[in-house]
Amino acid sequence: MDIASFGSFLRTLVIIVVIYYAFKFAMRYLFPLFVYKMAKKVERNFQQQQQDFYQQNRSTQEESNFNNQTSTGKDKFPRSTKVVGEYIDFEEVDKK
Repeated sequence: MDIASFGSFLRTLVIIVVIYYAFKFAMRYLFPLFVYKMAKKVERNFQQQQQDFYQQNRSTQEESNFNNQTSTGKDKFPRSTKVVGEYIDFEEVDKK
């Protein structure tokens, strides 16, 4: 059975402390930089989606305007001709 020497224990302890401080350094200085880069990327994607939506909506609106101009005397908002039925007012009956 091997017994760990004091030197091996000290070396392991130093390695653990170095890894701890390296991780702490990375989290303090590199993590905010990483988050900043990711936020910029998300912002660019959002702006691209907004621009695509605006262009799509604009082209649809232009097509709609073109169709409205070429229509022959139709109303802009046609009314529904569907008959819904008559209104019935129910009264509550008191039970004795």
